[in-house]
Amino acid sequence: MHCTMGDLHRRLFLFWDRIFVNMSNSIIELNALTRRFGKLSAVNSVSLSVHAGEVFGLLGSNGAGKTTTIKMLTTLLPPSSGDAMVAGLSIKTQAVGVRRTIGYVPQAVSVDGSLTGYENLLIFAKLYDIPSKQRDTRIRETLDLMGLSTDGDRLVNEYSGGMVRRLEIALSTLHRPRVLFLDEPTVGLDPIARDAVWKLLMGLRDDYGTTLFFTTHYLDEAESHCDRIAIMQMGKITAVGTCQELEASFGGVPHSLNEVFSHYAGTTPVTNGSFRNISTDRATAQRLG
Repeated sequence: MHCTMGDLHRRLFLFWDRIFVNMSNSIIELNALTRRFGKLSAVNSVSLSVHAGEVFGLLGSNGAGKTTTIKMLTTLLPPSSGDAMVAGLSIKTQAVGVRRTIGYVPQAVSVDGSLTGYENLLIFAKLYDIPSKQRDTRIRETLDLMGLSTDGDRLVNEYSGGMVRRLEIALSTLHRPRVLFLDEPTVGLDPIARDAVWKLLMGLRDDYGTTLFFTTHYLDEAESHCDRIAIMQMGKITAVGTCQELEASFGGVPHSLNEVFSHYAGTTPVTNGSFRNISTDRATAQRLG
């Protein structure tokens, strides 16, 4: 079977990533991570480990602290106390290194609708210091990977909501991050667009060994894709484990993930356009936290 240089580089990356996992199984380590807003502890002394190459879901009701946790892990918000390590780097003292190691897909729309998909990616390629001779090839490869190769020269304000999300994932993975953080990655998308986004995300994990850390209100996403799940309530982690472990974690008999969520999060989960609509939907979700 013919093997390209790109295939060889990817296999070498995955080989060394597995060596890293054997040396230290955690690529994300939260150690008593805390964020206060006045007297309110939005995140209260959270300690948690996420394995390299894992798909990890953070669940919780609105205001539980999920988005605040992700903002600290992506260095957008400094912790009040505690620390976290991402790929061996401290979010407090090595923030620049963390930013170069990760990708981040926020709730709010993060692309410019007045530019084409290619132009959005070109800006990010320059920000990530991708060498000028490699930029066009990398951008074209990424557009193809996200199923946007025929739409790269269209204005983004003509994209559907699913296409916008795929472009945002393309932006966040252009520099091949080891960890990809996603805050409500499929909010406002129809079921077909949600499935398309998840096929792309799982492909990133399978092909590049990318660790996926995401928040969601859709329990079917967590059940279908997560290796492990953590549930937050009022700034604290109340449960961590695989779906099977959580479903068997209380009451003596297996429960549905819906029942598990209600038990540990103290509430009932949420069950599910155009560029304008997706922007509005995500802005609403972001305000709710």
